Amino acid sequence: MNLKRVVVTGLGALTPIGNNVPAYWDSLVKGVSGAAIITKFNPEKHKTKFACEVKGFNVEDFIERKESRKMDPFTQYAVVVSEEAIKDAGITNELNPDRIGVIWGAGIGGLKTFEEEVGGFAKGEGTPRFNPFFIPKMIIDISAGYISIRNGFRGPNFSTVSACASSSNAIIDAFNYIRLNKADIIIAGGSEAAVVESGIGGFNACKALSERNDSPATASRPFDKNRDGFVMGEGAGALVLEEYEHAKARGAKIYCEVIGGGLSADAYHLTAPHPEGLGARNVLLNAISDAGIQPSEVDYINVHGTSTPLGDIAEVKAIQEVFGDHAFQLNISSTKSMTGHLLGAAGAIEAIASVLAIKNQIVPPTINHETPDEQFDTRLNLTLNKAQSRTINIAISNTFGFGGHNASIVLRKID
Repeated sequence: MNLKRVVVTGLGALTPIGNNVPAYWDSLVKGVSGAAIITKFNPEKHKTKFACEVKGFNVEDFIERKESRKMDPFTQYAVVVSEEAIKDAGITNELNPDRIGVIWGAGIGGLKTFEEEVGGFAKGEGTPRFNPFFIPKMIIDISAGYISIRNGFRGPNFSTVSACASSSNAIIDAFNYIRLNKADIIIAGGSEAAVVESGIGGFNACKALSERNDSPATASRPFDKNRDGFVMGEGAGALVLEEYEHAKARGAKIYCEVIGGGLSADAYHLTAPHPEGLGARNVLLNAISDAGIQPSEVDYINVHGTSTPLGDIAEVKAIQEVFGDHAFQLNISSTKSMTGHLLGAAGAIEAIASVLAIKNQIVPPTINHETPDEQFDTRLNLTLNKAQSRTINIAISNTFGFGGHNASIVLRKID
């Protein structure tokens, strides 16, 4: 079977370090931290009092107030970034809407809505008075639904849920549908808005979050000896994936080509990675095989790199096992050091970072590195603290989720 080629023709981003793609990329290259004391609620009684919040965002600048009130923030974010990506890709009404789909990822969905509605019920007298939009605001698939309804897209439409790998799964599914000729264009990505009391409290309870309250901006420190957990982030990212000949025929701008996607499971623990990086090793091998390349052809890996004591070690072990001596020729970086961890949206914004790294031939840094950890080989180029210019023909974006879900996306420069 002849598989179609798939390219990226549009991008949209709403992140803790930039509310659109140019602002996001500029902050990545400059090494800006998005972490600060939480403003969305009073965090005083929480073990972790900081997060990477979206800043200066007014939904009514993008969506009419009456309509936005029907959406949880995670859906608002999805609509905003999808519209940026659609505009960037130059998608018009002249294209066949039956061949344009939406595949959207989220790990948690409408947590703010759930918290407010159930909290309000619990504080009442037991009379079940719920907002009629409670369920539509909460369910994860609603973002994909909104994007399709607002734009009239009638192609494949669903959501992916695999914790922090959710939006990478969405991108890989979109890639597969297009290369199998099931669609010409798919809007793929993810959104998350879990910086709420239950989100912070819940992740604190499972001891996943950093508690570096005296210095939030430096709390996300992948590979640093003194890392103590991830920093919660929020936001969204969207990529327009398109069949190559379809994009060429309409004169679309092409950022890069998607050439492979890998999936695997750790089959080990609910929240901890396999200590030897077995799932991470397998997903990298699967992605490289699917792309039809050799490990030695890869130039850059945007790692999952959450700044957790166990996770960073397991991922680097996997990279060294898969790439051998070539691991020392790679650039490796964790952009979560700047954005925090956007959970189900992480894969989307990190795929965008990888796309732009290829486009601009610049590797964004891993910031906040102060103390080397002897568990990491000093010959590895972890792109510490400053962006680096280099030739990038092929990049990989890794995302791993609670439950042992692993996803890797392979991207290639296109002339």
